[in-house]
Amino acid sequence: MAETVVSSATREVVIGTGRPFVIIGERINPTGRTKLAEEMKAGDYTTVIADTQAQVAAGAHMLDVNAGIPLADEPAILAETVKLVQSLTDVPLSIDSSIVAALEAGLAAYEGKPLVNSVTGEDDRIESVLPLVAEHGAAVVAITNDETGISEDPDVRFAVAEKIVRAAADHGIPAHDIVVDPLVMPVGAMGTAGRQVFALVRRLHDELGVNTTCGASNVSFGLPNRNGLNGAFLAMAIANGMTSAITSPLHEEVRQAVMAADVLMGADRHAASWIGRYGEGRSEGWSATGRRRGGRAGRRTAPAPDVPEVSPQP
Repeated sequence: MAETVVSSATREVVIGTGRPFVIIGERINPTGRTKLAEEMKAGDYTTVIADTQAQVAAGAHMLDVNAGIPLADEPAILAETVKLVQSLTDVPLSIDSSIVAALEAGLAAYEGKPLVNSVTGEDDRIESVLPLVAEHGAAVVAITNDETGISEDPDVRFAVAEKIVRAAADHGIPAHDIVVDPLVMPVGAMGTAGRQVFALVRRLHDELGVNTTCGASNVSFGLPNRNGLNGAFLAMAIANGMTSAITSPLHEEVRQAVMAADVLMGADRHAASWIGRYGEGRSEGWSATGRRRGGRAGRRTAPAPDVPEVSPQP
């Protein structure tokens, strides 16, 4: 199975089956956040700094960085934000824009191998984004819509993914550097949205051999207790082969569901990360090697938790 390696200047993260699920923090995005948009447009990055620090502290393995602000100089703002965030943390970044010039500026400012978010199935988008991805040796999110829009038919979305994977190969981009977004519909509007995504993720894994991601919060749009629904969705998506998601790690329901899924899928060896976060030094009768303790469970020091990183770069 493909492993998608992304990196900052000093740290690598691997997205792949059998690895801990990769949470890509979604908060550095002014869409729908008037205060953040106004700050970034004015060169004030107070909220960006706070969101960076909070997401990393909450367990984000990567951060998505978006500067889509109407009537603003998006390329300049995105480049400045990328530089700032990289000065605050060593987690790798997803550089997020629908404007090619902004992607170019963000990539030029980046140190390491980022994830480019995104390319879609439109021919002009493929021909403008994929050469840029290849030039910078980046990985890329492939979103499964094209000139016809977002199809409700998962077979059509799979065909768009196939098209992008073939086009990427023509540009020298291997399948392991493509992370496909199968597009999550709001389940409140389409009752089959969850089942569709789960089936599509399995096909993308089995037939194309690519990793997957999504904007997880889309599934709960318009419904109450969104974080509870998002957490349940992510756990089920992981069970069906999804390997990353752009979401917020700040909500305990989401973080806990992802960590539990890692335990149940065998990606958190000996449940070390789970015990380290929730065990308060106790393993409830089980040792870190999975053996039953005799008598009462005593305190212990948990081993280093599993994380998606490989060794730091020199």
